[in-house]
Amino acid sequence: MSPVTLALIGLVVLFLLMFLRMPISFSMLIVGFLGLLVVASPKAAFNVLTADLWNQFSSYTMSVIPLYILMGEIVFRTGVNESLFNAAYKWLGRLKGGMAATVVLASTGFAAICGSNSATAAAMGTMALPELKKYRYDQTFSAATVAAGGTLGVIIPPSTVLIVIALQTEQSVRQLFVASVIPGLLLALLFLGTVFFLCQRNPELGPDGPRVSLKEKLSSLPGFVPSLLLFAFVIGGLFLGWFTPTESGAFGAFGAMLISLAMRKLNAENLKAALFGTLKSSTMVITLVIGAMVFGRFLAITRLPYEVASWASSLQVPPVLILVAILLVYLIGGALMDALGFLIISIPIFYPTVISLGYDPIWFAVVLCIVTSAGAITPPVGVTVFVVKGLSPEVPLMSIFKGASVFLISYAVLLSLLVAFPQIITSVVR
Repeated sequence: MSPVTLALIGLVVLFLLMFLRMPISFSMLIVGFLGLLVVASPKAAFNVLTADLWNQFSSYTMSVIPLYILMGEIVFRTGVNESLFNAAYKWLGRLKGGMAATVVLASTGFAAICGSNSATAAAMGTMALPELKKYRYDQTFSAATVAAGGTLGVIIPPSTVLIVIALQTEQSVRQLFVASVIPGLLLALLFLGTVFFLCQRNPELGPDGPRVSLKEKLSSLPGFVPSLLLFAFVIGGLFLGWFTPTESGAFGAFGAMLISLAMRKLNAENLKAALFGTLKSSTMVITLVIGAMVFGRFLAITRLPYEVASWASSLQVPPVLILVAILLVYLIGGALMDALGFLIISIPIFYPTVISLGYDPIWFAVVLCIVTSAGAITPPVGVTVFVVKGLSPEVPLMSIFKGASVFLISYAVLLSLLVAFPQIITSVVR
């Protein structure tokens, strides 16, 4: 039996194990290890579990994951984001759909100091949903806006998804962070356009709020300061080369603690909650990386990714059509299972294919992150939709999915722009 056939059998077994509800990380670890036993040798399989894993996880690079997660957890648990939301509301609340636009803007700001879509959705939902209800906003529209705004958490740096992609594709975390800023801001602008367009067509979705004086608007500006300071110091310092991504994460976590202490919002209880949340999320991500590493070694030794790349390169069709097909696979895969898990499984297969077609690796990594984030608002496992459903149980789940689907148009527009004008990403890091 050829190695490629064994790889295909391994993929079938992998999806069978996931269908039986085994965690993705353990499914990849088991299939990858057994595949190495068969294709290579017991010595090679155990060498991957010992030497290779030790080399990977003894590197300081891996510590960037819990550090950025800790920064986001501290900001979330201490409620630093409340001042950000209140300040944005003072400026936009008077407009039709202004409160919903405030959610998008506040989500953008929180995403810049968080790195998690579920945390962004939870933070914004906790604050915004009661206010949106008070100002007679349509509940389905409100929930859908919060869910869509939450997806910005994994596009705008710092992003745990971009870190995982960087580790798997052996790219620079710093370059991916730099490259994702403009696409993330473009997506936020497209979300704002969607909100205002819908509310102009149907004012009942988002009626205008009370008028706010210029004095009140100006007095709210300090509310932006904590988030801007943290973002400018952590991400700005990373962009300018003042420190490495790992050092950036450490400064970010420390800065979040200092800001929370200065605002008198950090206490033993929410610090404990932040630490436990960091431990839980970090364990999940790192376990996925372990499983992906072993499974990736198995696929590499069978040469399946290179055979797929060679086959795709030989097709007599424009490369952009192959790219669109691959992105559709990611969108469907992200809709059917955990998006980050599907990303980790599929990168070893599709990444070499896309690079062989001549696409820039940094460009493709950012595009992958964007497509993956779209899976957070698509059924059946849209994570931000489930977060919002937990915060507003009176709104039917499928209604939230239906409402959030409108924001997928913004994703389609952004992806079309990035495919037509890849220099939006590449020119920033060249």
